[in-house]
Order: sequence, then structure tokens, then C-alpha cells
Amino acid sequence: MYLTHMALNPDRRSTRDLVQSPQRLHAAVLSAFLPGTADSDRILWRLDQPERHRLDLYFVSPVEPSLEAMADQAGWPSQPVWRTADYAPFLRDLDAGQRWMFRLRANPIRNERPPDGGRGHRVPLLRVEQQVEWLTRRSAGHGFDVVAGEHGPNVRVTERRTERFRRGGLDGRLVTLGTAAYEGVLEVTDAGRLAGALTKGIGAAKGYGCGLMTLARVP
Repeated sequence: MYLTHMALNPDRRSTRDLVQSPQRLHAAVLSAFLPGTADSDRILWRLDQPERHRLDLYFVSPVEPSLEAMADQAGWPSQPVWRTADYAPFLRDLDAGQRWMFRLRANPIRNERPPDGGRGHRVPLLRVEQQVEWLTRRSAGHGFDVVAGEHGPNVRVTERRTERFRRGGLDGRLVTLGTAAYEGVLEVTDAGRLAGALTKGIGAAKGYGCGLMTLARVP
């Protein structure tokens, strides 16, 4: 597996056109791989905007990408356009008891079934406390615990967003997607499960920029 980071230029109109639709950005990410070399279901991606004039695109993929086309459309001409690293050594070094800072954009939802027992449907979780509980409830199954802080779990929701876009073009089905961006500190409880979460994603809507967790060392 490979972890890639690319800095996008938010001052370019072509960049803004690209990132305003998760459907469009997903297609651009897939175009970085030759047909047949990467299963789209195994590619995770996430777009961060830590500052007004900064956009960071991350993705995890089974093969190395080639991002020349995206660089021409949305990159910075004055700096290296992307960096790709072999993810395997990092994943092998994960161990129970380690603590890491984490960042994640996810699609927190719950499944509801009608009283008559018919087909269920997904309901977005919109309140911050619901979104935090959604993550902490799933953490053990993904090989980690959110470290306890002074006033509860050491995690905060830094951004909440509802996006609406057409799937498959102007005549496609309208998709409404609610996302939450998380930052916090976790402790590894099962290194194998956490490695699986880092490469397979957490939650739904992975094709639309959700599910990719990245780790950084605790200062």
C-alpha cells in the first residue's frame, strides 16, 4: 500500500471547480491510476483545508499513482506536486500501547428501520455529541481507543459539512452527504485491526472522500 500527499492550489479556478464536487474529485483521483491497476474500492482519499489558502489531498492506494494531470489542473507550479511513500513499513511498526494523533473525515450515520419492518434507511448524525459517540463506539472494532481527556474523549469535531451533488453528471441522482472532520489522540489496542482501518477506511461514503484516517506522532 502507498500513502500519497499532494498540495493543491486553492487560488486557481480549475482547482475550485474540481474540489467543489466529491464526485468530480473522486473521478480525478481514479484517473491517477492506469485502468485495471487499482480497484476503486481500495482507494481512499481525503481533502483537508487547514488554512484558507491551503488544500491538502491525501490518499491510500494499492499501487503508486501518477498525478501529472491533476498537477496540471490544480497543482502549484513552484513546488513539488506530490509525495508518495510505501505505507507498509509504517503499518508493520504499529504496536499496542502506542499513542498517535489522528485526523479523519467520516460520514457518521445510523441505520433506521421503519416500525413495519420494511427496508431501512440511513440517517445522518448531525449533532457534535452524536458524531463523537459514533466514532468512539466504533473505535474498538478498528483496533484503537480514543484517549480520555479532561472533559471526555480526547477528540474534537473540527468541521461539519453537508454537500449536495449529482452522481454521474447533471442528470444523475442527487446525493446529500453529511461529513464530520475529527482530530484527536488514540491509543492502539490491536495493531492488525488498526492497520486494516488505515488501509480500508472507517465508515461509509469512502468514494466521496470519507473514511481515510491518518496518524502523526504525539508531540
